[in-house]
Amino acid sequence: MRKVRISREQVEHIAELAHIELTEEEKNLFTEQFNRILEFFEKIDSARTNNVPPTYHVFDLVNVLRKDEVGEPLPRESILRNAPKREENFFKAPRII
Repeated sequence: MRKVRISREQVEHIAELAHIELTEEEKNLFTEQFNRILEFFEKIDSARTNNVPPTYHVFDLVNVLRKDEVGEPLPRESILRNAPKREENFFKAPRII
C-alpha cells in the first residue's frame, strides 16, 4: 500500500483555492491533520471485507414510509393562520418574474 502524504505546499495551494489566509502555525497544523486523516483512511482500506456483503443502511429496514391514506383535509383557516401574507384563501408570495 502506497503511503499518501499531503505536503505543506499542497495545504497552501488548497488554502489559496479556498481564498483562506493561513498563519504558519495553521499551515503546520492542517498539514499534520490532513495526514492523520489519510492514515485513518489507510486503516479502513486495510480492513478485510471480502466476505462482508455490501450494506446500504446500518439497520435492516425495508420500507419506513407510512401508508398513503386519504383523510380529511385540515381546515383552511388553521392552515392560513400563520401565513406571513395571504390574500383571501391563498398564500401570497412575492412575484418571481
